[in-house]
Amino acid sequence: MWGVRWRRVAGRIGRSAVVWAVSTVTMLALAGLLPDFRLQSPDGDSATRIAVTAACGAGAFGVLSAVVWPLLVRLLLLVPALVIGLLVFFLNGSLLLLALRLNPSGQSEAAPETAVIVAAVMSAVASATGGALAVRDDDAYRSRLSRLADRRRRSRPPCADTPGLVCVQLDGVGHDVLVDAVAKGLMPTVARWLSTEDGLRAGDGGARAAVEDVRSTGDDLRSTGDDLPSADGVVQSVGDGVRATADGILSTAAALHTGVDGVPALADGMRSTADRMQPTGPTGPGVISSPTPRPTHRLTPWHTDWSSQTGASQLGILHGSTFDVPAFRWYEKDRGEVMVCNRPTSAAELQRRAVRHTGDGGLLTVDGASRGNLFSGGAGEQALVLSIATRRRGRGNRSRAGYFAYFSDPANAVRTALSFVAEVFRETGQATRARLRGQRPRVSRGGLYPLVRAFATVVERDVVVAAVMGDLLAGRTAVYADLVAYDEVAHHSGPRSRDAEQVLRRLDRCLALIEKVADHAPRPYRIVVLSDHGQSPGETFHARYGLTLDDLVRAGCGLPVPRKAMGVPPGVQHRGSTRSGAEARAAVRAALRRPEQQDAARHRTAHRPEPLVLASGNLGLVSFPDVGHRMTKEEIDARHPALLTTLANHPGVGFLLVRSEEHDGVVLGPFGAEIPLARLDEEPGPLAGFGPGAADAVRRTHSFPHTADIMVNSCHDPADGEVLAFEEQIGSHGGLGGAQSRPFLLSPLTLSAPAADGREPAGAEQVHHVLRRWLGELNGPQVPLEPADAEAEPDRAA
Repeated sequence: MWGVRWRRVAGRIGRSAVVWAVSTVTMLALAGLLPDFRLQSPDGDSATRIAVTAACGAGAFGVLSAVVWPLLVRLLLLVPALVIGLLVFFLNGSLLLLALRLNPSGQSEAAPETAVIVAAVMSAVASATGGALAVRDDDAYRSRLSRLADRRRRSRPPCADTPGLVCVQLDGVGHDVLVDAVAKGLMPTVARWLSTEDGLRAGDGGARAAVEDVRSTGDDLRSTGDDLPSADGVVQSVGDGVRATADGILSTAAALHTGVDGVPALADGMRSTADRMQPTGPTGPGVISSPTPRPTHRLTPWHTDWSSQTGASQLGILHGSTFDVPAFRWYEKDRGEVMVCNRPTSAAELQRRAVRHTGDGGLLTVDGASRGNLFSGGAGEQALVLSIATRRRGRGNRSRAGYFAYFSDPANAVRTALSFVAEVFRETGQATRARLRGQRPRVSRGGLYPLVRAFATVVERDVVVAAVMGDLLAGRTAVYADLVAYDEVAHHSGPRSRDAEQVLRRLDRCLALIEKVADHAPRPYRIVVLSDHGQSPGETFHARYGLTLDDLVRAGCGLPVPRKAMGVPPGVQHRGSTRSGAEARAAVRAALRRPEQQDAARHRTAHRPEPLVLASGNLGLVSFPDVGHRMTKEEIDARHPALLTTLANHPGVGFLLVRSEEHDGVVLGPFGAEIPLARLDEEPGPLAGFGPGAADAVRRTHSFPHTADIMVNSCHDPADGEVLAFEEQIGSHGGLGGAQSRPFLLSPLTLSAPAADGREPAGAEQVHHVLRRWLGELNGPQVPLEPADAEAEPDRAA
């Protein structure tokens, strides 16, 4: 007992000593490289004195980073989260200057700008060294991971021995996109779970995938250079250098695999792995020759409702209700307000309605955690949840405290900040290449979009994954987290673009990390990966026809069509609008603590006679604000005789849904098609090309109290799955047509099949019931908390 304890203490002391020594050497190297950073007096000192000065400085910096940095980040919770990222380098450099000032030798000094560089490098090196040493010791590795756990876990009762459930949502990843990514070897972790042939090729998939990312970055730079003749070969050379470095790493890895006997220092650690690797073969180095493992997960597609977007799907998955959510944004006549799913006030209202509709608090009410979501799911632990972002700030409202859990480690802060900058440059290079090559379809990717993309693919990803790791180590029963990176990139680059594939590769590494941490959790876990919708490719409506849906509606009403839409409310579909991914933009606004934009429609549309046109991907909604009820076809024809005919016969429109005095509701299509909702099963008419379940989805939306006067779904080409987005997106979702309506559910085989009859789940509400059933299988029947108003739900944050 005492011997084991002393060995652990000795191991920790030894690791600390190694990190200290590496940090000292790093400081000495930087002092030799940077002219404004010195560790000796102007007259010069002995090598021993310089080494002692470096050791004291490195030690003081390490102590300050461990003690002072978390306190600084805790204070910075009072400012916007993104400001933390901007202040990371300044604060880290300030700690280094303080460490040099406390150095007893009194000989070291550095210019402020140099201190920033030195602090960043030393933090990264110390973190890497500590991590490498900890990985070799299982107890140390678990101890290191435990620092990411909930700081209040000591006050929690011991967790149960029954398995917990972790649900990771890959926002916007369709079923077919996931299958293709696995087939291409982009997602070795998922391939291993499914035991596909590509999973067997993974070998050291994490390192190889990282190298492939470096190679692809080099290709991006080289391709951009090819399109920029005036660059005099500079960019091409950089690209060649990056790719050559990657090829060198791969060659070195292959040499180590085939010639491990020649590397005595690594032989013991690598011999067993090398013996299982084929040096050559049809698939190249890295093929595992061991027997094929059995699959651990099953992949099941499911179908969304008509509104195939995160607001409806996540509300249904977490709270069991998608009722009265007709689109991503819609106008409510009784309230005179435009509802937008990614607006905090709207999200809070939708959550309250779902709680009242279902009668319980949500999927996560029993010891659950909600991370990076639009809605809480009734979780007691919440971080980066949009529906609580507008509450009065105080001790009970800490939805952004997940940033503290991550940025309290200065190495995390530096690494994420550097990755953020790299992602901005990556997006800029990819957008430039697409523009110079005349790639079609294409949308504008300028303005703030590179920053929004970097936030979604780097900052939010890192913070959410760290929060999930903390939940696992705290032993929580149910965790649901949303990673929006792919959805954000696919909107602007296309769902099957190379840009989006690189994001899938990085998301797979997140799954591997979560799986690794689950092995060190105090209870077993079942990892479920799912998506809320897919994305359908295609041109924008405006790019193909030269007008927007708003222009077409105005023309059908006999109203003048302006050259530019001026003064329209936020969310109104208009020419020239470029919308970033909804979830990512909302997360950025919440992180910045910017007040949400007041919707001008709330004050201007109550009595205006002109139609209000809103867009949700390839789904358009037309409302007449001056009419207090949902208008019928007969009323619309009497008021604007040409409107419905103009819309239904336009080649970019697939079908319309309107209320009817004679048939309750009808679907309109080209050439005078008019199908009552009751006859859609026998006579689908314009819905025939939209696949099974389209009629049920349209009928259900028709029953919602706040369905628009006219629901417009764009055309859909079943041959290639393309749709025409009414927003400026070349990868879109929100309506019917193509892959957007077919997400996936990847679940362990130890859980029951999603549907006993083998059918695919239809609608997010069914997915909610599947997850509830799995929680019951793992932990017995769940007793949900009493329904609570969304404003009053607890929101303790890790």
